[in-house]
Amino acid sequence: MEQTNGEVAPEGRAAATERRSWRVDRRRGDARGRTVWTRGWILASLATLVAGLLAFHAVVPNTVGNLGSLLETFLPWLGLAVPVLLGLALLRRSATALAATALPAAAWTALFGGLLLPAGPETAHDLTVLQHNVNDENPDHAGTARALAQAGADLIALEELTPDALPAYETALASGYPHRAVVGTVGLWSEHPLADSRPVDIKPKDIDADWSRGLRSTVRGPSGDMAVYVAHLPSVRVGLPNGLSSGRRDESAVALGAAIAAERLDKVILLGDLNGTLDDRGLAPVTSRMTPAKEGFGFSWPAAFPLARIDHVMTRAMSPVTTWTLPATGSDHLPVAARIKI
Repeated sequence: MEQTNGEVAPEGRAAATERRSWRVDRRRGDARGRTVWTRGWILASLATLVAGLLAFHAVVPNTVGNLGSLLETFLPWLGLAVPVLLGLALLRRSATALAATALPAAAWTALFGGLLLPAGPETAHDLTVLQHNVNDENPDHAGTARALAQAGADLIALEELTPDALPAYETALASGYPHRAVVGTVGLWSEHPLADSRPVDIKPKDIDADWSRGLRSTVRGPSGDMAVYVAHLPSVRVGLPNGLSSGRRDESAVALGAAIAAERLDKVILLGDLNGTLDDRGLAPVTSRMTPAKEGFGFSWPAAFPLARIDHVMTRAMSPVTTWTLPATGSDHLPVAARIKI
């Protein structure tokens, strides 16, 4: 505090007055008689609502606009409400709202805080896999193929392959991946021999056109045979008045889950664009049967500003030990890689 000729400077007087007003406000309240504990209830209610949505998202119904699945698709982003509510509570000078902000902060931390922890020491692994929706409108399939070939994976799964783009991937991957299987718009390239490659029927019943987005192949690896599935589930749409339109995606997820449940080999790997996040209940027929690779947030779509992890690596009777996204290619998705311990 500055003094001039023994008097308190104007800035100091203003600060002291503000502190006194805060003390008076805290004890007696403002002009309307509200204290730091009796105002800000609307903010406190909003904070409680956000905490409830985080902690009990599974009970939000899908009966209207698939609101439950829509919430679960972007669930991690609810954490952005915490600093906003905190700032408003401070501006409002509400101790009640400030205390209530701890509820969504705690709920978010319980759900996603572990994803912020630094990766531990690298764990021994037996297999590296890579999956990528290469985008049928990709302007540079050749460049995308070269980037994937240099990633050092044992297996590469691709979705949205078109007849025009397929030769670019075959050329770039031929030397490092002599074994391949392509069904419809999905494909698998492998360093190890493939056997019993066949389509997996995940087509929704209301689609009459030629539509094949599921593949199953046996990979004969050094540690024995394993079944590898490549899948591209139907897209979802968000808009008014229908909310999240995911009926086809959900139907395909049921078919894919049934195929995996019927798989006779113990070791299974699923690689694919599932058009849903791990929290989305629409993928429960798949996620309930598999162990996902989920280190970090791993947002993979859209590539320009990733908002959701919809591209996945999952296993059965094996353990994903780490996962990461690769730099953007010409696709609107990021490539996703994972290391697996057999």
